[in-house]
Amino acid sequence: MNWTELDWPALDRLRDGFLKEKFEPGSYWQSTSALASYELTFGERIGWKWDHVLRELSLRGWSPSSKAILDWGCGSGVAARRVIGHFGAEHFTHLRLWDHELIAADFAQTKARHQFPTLKIETVTPGYLQGDESIGLLIISHVLNELSTDALSGLRKLIERADAVIWVEPGTSEVSRGLGAIRNAVLSSFQVVAPCTHQKSCPVFAVGNERDWCHFFAPPPSEIFANPDWVKFGQRAGIDLRSLPYSFFVIDRKSQNMSKGWSRIIGRPKHFKPYARFLNCDADGLALLTLPKRNNSTLFKELERSKRPLVYRWQRDGDKAIDGAAFTG
Repeated sequence: MNWTELDWPALDRLRDGFLKEKFEPGSYWQSTSALASYELTFGERIGWKWDHVLRELSLRGWSPSSKAILDWGCGSGVAARRVIGHFGAEHFTHLRLWDHELIAADFAQTKARHQFPTLKIETVTPGYLQGDESIGLLIISHVLNELSTDALSGLRKLIERADAVIWVEPGTSEVSRGLGAIRNAVLSSFQVVAPCTHQKSCPVFAVGNERDWCHFFAPPPSEIFANPDWVKFGQRAGIDLRSLPYSFFVIDRKSQNMSKGWSRIIGRPKHFKPYARFLNCDADGLALLTLPKRNNSTLFKELERSKRPLVYRWQRDGDKAIDGAAFTG
């Protein structure tokens, strides 16, 4: 598949369905050309979100202990390939794939075998999903707003069988808050690796925070803005190529405690001439903080330009950040 061969009717149908939640089971992919076109375009944008999540995990010094991966609801398989590519194929022995449409699982299997020929790669059956054996690392990507109550219940049971979970979703308020509710529900069995810097209940659910949601922005590769194929795609699809909002959580059975005092900035800092303002999350909850430019002009600029995960330790005077330092691992 290349840019001149894109199946635009399929891409239009997929985008319309994803945005408006119109899909019925069995109606997603319909053809290999739909999967290949998605893989090159929308799937690649999802891959950039996964890249940013995985960079944050490496920043925090985390890697999965399991040798097996289950990619649930795999679609074209971009999430699994990003995870394996980031940590190294030598880190894993098995990749298991499941999607409610066999055409997608077969496509993902073919792509993964081509990229990682040494791995044992297989699609799984409903019987495997209903079993009780450990599944290792469970990865989930962009499925939450499409799940029925029964499907979500089944996925919750799979989480109970996992050693660790990486779950990435769009950065909308509704989806993010739904993901946060699942995070809270599994806290008794897991430790939170990211994005949180604490192990407490998600503070967006505290009284007074109803308008807030946990989301972040991944930086797309700078070269796409000079790439005529990507520019034309963005215009044709009605997409702002600069914006890649996402929400996520990563949990592990093993202890994952950061030292006290670290915070995660939610969303994007807003910059004004004399100060920057941002929503800060830490063990004490959410707080809208301001950083005066005169206090630290270098940090002020960094908050606007940095492409790394915005994890900081602040020196505070109430809701004012007097100074701060970025987490560097």
